[in-house]
Amino acid sequence: MKLHLFLALCCLLAFGGINSPAQTTIPFDSPRWTLKADSAIREEYLGHACLKLINGSALLEDAHFTNGIIEFNISLQQDRYFPGIRFRVQDAGNGESYYLRPHQSGNPDAMQYYPEYNGAGSWQLYYGKGFNNAHKLPFGRWLHIKILVSGTRAEVYFDDEKAPVLYINKLKRPLTEGMISLDNGGPVPARYADFSYTVLDTVPLMNQPEPEPVLPATVFRSWLVSAPFDEKWLLDKPSLAPEDRSSFHWQSLPADERGVADLSILAGTAPGKNTVFVRQVIESDRPQLKKFSFGFSDRVRVYLNAKLLYAGEDNFMSRDYRFLGTVGYWDALYLNLQKGRNEIWMALSEDFGGWGVQAKLEDWP
Repeated sequence: MKLHLFLALCCLLAFGGINSPAQTTIPFDSPRWTLKADSAIREEYLGHACLKLINGSALLEDAHFTNGIIEFNISLQQDRYFPGIRFRVQDAGNGESYYLRPHQSGNPDAMQYYPEYNGAGSWQLYYGKGFNNAHKLPFGRWLHIKILVSGTRAEVYFDDEKAPVLYINKLKRPLTEGMISLDNGGPVPARYADFSYTVLDTVPLMNQPEPEPVLPATVFRSWLVSAPFDEKWLLDKPSLAPEDRSSFHWQSLPADERGVADLSILAGTAPGKNTVFVRQVIESDRPQLKKFSFGFSDRVRVYLNAKLLYAGEDNFMSRDYRFLGTVGYWDALYLNLQKGRNEIWMALSEDFGGWGVQAKLEDWP
């Protein structure tokens, strides 16, 4: 075993075996908890004093948590719901989120991490290695969960397992202290017990950070994004008139290391404001054909030089009953670029699960 792994494991065992002076245990009858739920009942269950939580949250506003260790027990039922925890929480719509899907026990999406911006639960955008993992979830007993958070990385451990069940290679939100919230977004009870947290400057992790992938030069690294508007405005627009195009103001939004731009970073959706335009300007030295591959969530209308070329849907279960609506290069258009300036406008509309886009432009053939 490499030395750094051995030392990290020793530290992990030490943290699990003794109570550090910085460890804070908070029973659920403490006034420090703010409960907002359809039902939040304190009870005894399987030998533990616990909180039975249905469709709501238990918020620890004064946690001031940036780095450290969070531990709790949870009892799950084999049903469709989404119990979990948020940390570094800034407000009701912004924080780092980790949750379980009991109904997907053993499947690749049995658990998931995603960053929440402006109230968007963007699980469709943050999928794959470092975000979710297959694991059998236990039912009818207490499951001990330990989360180690250090800078831009985190690890999740179950029970006394020595290896993490999920290694989060990169926490996406800005590194800042915040609140901790136990969350159960569903009508099925989740029971929480034995909650504690430890604030530390640094936390030894078993895994080492992975190098970020090198994006091909063909991938768009940033986008110009409009303010949100009503999707209905597009229904009778096979082309965009000059007065349409001049009415928008733009912000720049970078894509992440995967090439995915999370639009909720700039704004959340609201009734009548569920659509934005994203825009690219392409300068071509001659008339030519280019392959434009793209992924989106949830719906898109693609305009080239103000003319509508494509409309598509990538919603949850839109392709088959197990399709999650995740973003990938599932679609492609072949663009006839004119010499000089060309503009691609993509109108992206969101229902739930993630508001985002990625695209690349390649030579053809």
